[in-house]
Amino acid sequence: MRTTPTVIGIALSALLLTGCENAATNPDGPPEPGPTALPGTAESSGQSLQVSESFAAWSEGATAVTYDEEAVPAESTIQVSVAPAGSATGFTLSVTGLRPDRDYGAHLHTEPCGEDPADSGPHYQNEADPEQPSTDPAYANPRNEVWLDFRTDAEGAASAQTSVTWAPRAGEANSVVIHKEHTQTAAGHAGTAGDRLACVNVPL
Repeated sequence: MRTTPTVIGIALSALLLTGCENAATNPDGPPEPGPTALPGTAESSGQSLQVSESFAAWSEGATAVTYDEEAVPAESTIQVSVAPAGSATGFTLSVTGLRPDRDYGAHLHTEPCGEDPADSGPHYQNEADPEQPSTDPAYANPRNEVWLDFRTDAEGAASAQTSVTWAPRAGEANSVVIHKEHTQTAAGHAGTAGDRLACVNVPL
């Protein structure tokens, strides 16, 4: 596994400059992310995290798994950056090699990736919905969860970013899952984004 703690202010800046035009713009999905610049910098307190992996079919010890090689081909790549700043946290996702001109959903999940797509558990929620799976927009929303929906460009690349006003509790968030479609927001469907296509371990 190539997960290494590092200060990623420079890397995040590069991702923001090159990827902003690829960030999701979904009229039925979450609102546009708040800050243009993520809060993590070289001067920030707390520890930043960056995970860079290539997807592959499931095998024991895999850290980035594709469950649908048509939608997320083997050898396509993902990078997830996490930048804490006090009680807030910024997240950036960047992918290459996916299907071109296609919408995808992406969320922070509670459990590590496994052989079965469901192994990654539900979405991580800052305030947990007592009813799981959560489809109540009071809980399943981009302020209480981490949503990183994106649309790929003609080359199959995309970036997305968001920031939340809280920090994940240690050990309770462990992966980012890519879904089939952009995230829904209506009551009874809030937080859903179709099948789980791929998963990468992001242990927080």
